[in-house]
Amino acid sequence: MKVSESLEDTVAAIATPVGTGGIGIIKISGPEAWPIGRQLFHSSGSSKAIQSHHLYHGHIIEPGTHRTVDEVLTCFMRGPATYTREDVVEINCHSGLAVLDRILELVIRAGARLAEPGEFTRRAFLNGRIDLTQAEAVLDLVSSKTRRSLHLASEHLKGSLQARINELRNHLLDTLAMVEASIDFPEEDLEILSEADLAARVRQHVEQPINKLLENYEDGRILREGLSVIIAGKPNVGKSSLLNNLLRSNRALVTPVPGTTRDVIEESLSLRGIPLRLVDTAGLRQPDDLVEKLGMEFTRERLSQADLVLFVLDRSSSLTSEDVQIYEDITSKPRVVVLNKIDLDPHQDFATFSERFPAETLVEISALYGNGMEQLKDAVFHTILGRRLDTETSVVAPNLRHKLCLERALDAVNRALQLLDRRSSAELIALEVQEALAHLGEIIGVTTTEDLLDQIFSQFCLGK
Repeated sequence: MKVSESLEDTVAAIATPVGTGGIGIIKISGPEAWPIGRQLFHSSGSSKAIQSHHLYHGHIIEPGTHRTVDEVLTCFMRGPATYTREDVVEINCHSGLAVLDRILELVIRAGARLAEPGEFTRRAFLNGRIDLTQAEAVLDLVSSKTRRSLHLASEHLKGSLQARINELRNHLLDTLAMVEASIDFPEEDLEILSEADLAARVRQHVEQPINKLLENYEDGRILREGLSVIIAGKPNVGKSSLLNNLLRSNRALVTPVPGTTRDVIEESLSLRGIPLRLVDTAGLRQPDDLVEKLGMEFTRERLSQADLVLFVLDRSSSLTSEDVQIYEDITSKPRVVVLNKIDLDPHQDFATFSERFPAETLVEISALYGNGMEQLKDAVFHTILGRRLDTETSVVAPNLRHKLCLERALDAVNRALQLLDRRSSAELIALEVQEALAHLGEIIGVTTTEDLLDQIFSQFCLGK
């Protein structure tokens, strides 16, 4: 997209999800938004005194034929007090594919063009209404799966991450000013901090905060993308019953026949506000046929990708060599040992399992009747989340782009600190500080490229 040309265009798109519903919205933004809206919209009252940011009742009328397309409510909004800071018209019509498509077609015939994915938000960024982190937060807000991920996206949309990055950049700008002053006025009697004092300030106000943001990256990833939780164990220990109980639906087939689950079954749920991708896998054992063998190959592949493993054992039976082998296969993963079937007479007491797995979190449940499920949910939360995740934090680096920019900025800061510690030339120190500033600026969009913007906004839907 050529930015100079695109901002001169007037663009339009359907801003609501496709499907039958009560209301659908056509959004128009750009210099010709009001003339296009006035051409198609016929107000039920006087159309001479249309005011900005007011809703008006009327109809969309086809030019030429004068046929009524739909009864609508239309809002005309003058920039810059709009989402894009441009003139905007929003047509609220009845939702239906034919209605929306017809009105959009008339809007395009009147002089608009179809908006590209994310173009409304891109215009909001290019026109200075939001920064790049807020633009990305719009996408996170739309795709939020839990209240906690919604909270994080809302905080970033309000500018919490932008404020933190600007704070870091201001400290670096102060540092750069001092360094450049020593370059420009070496003979002047200026009050410039010593190298040691300057390094101490950079460590406190820049290096440490960047490290904190990087430490919180995994928290942001979890809240944004969720965790992969694998239910593993030998056949007939109750893995599918556990899946069904957690989901509160009969998603997986449950029978007394070992090896019923031949494929991987994956579903999503929210646990204590954290999105989980819950995966029921084929029981691991010596396969009887090709289909079961393929199922177990899928299982081992998913185990290698898991964030957490629920290792299910039959509490009513003795441990077997299959159990031991599966346990050894998952020791590199965070895990919870689930002792299922406590509703049956135990073949071994709890102490036997506790002695065999002394370092593990053991939870006794009945997947069939639901006993112990709350204790299991607590164990899952604390095993991988509760020990580290600050679920109330409002400032994290939620995506990989932010993380990479922060890492590059930190590398430049560390090089500058090394130069300060060695009392190296001010010119070299200034170069490293400038590089750190550039990488931090890339996060909020102060320094960016057209290709990067295309990559970010291509992830958006057409109406946003």
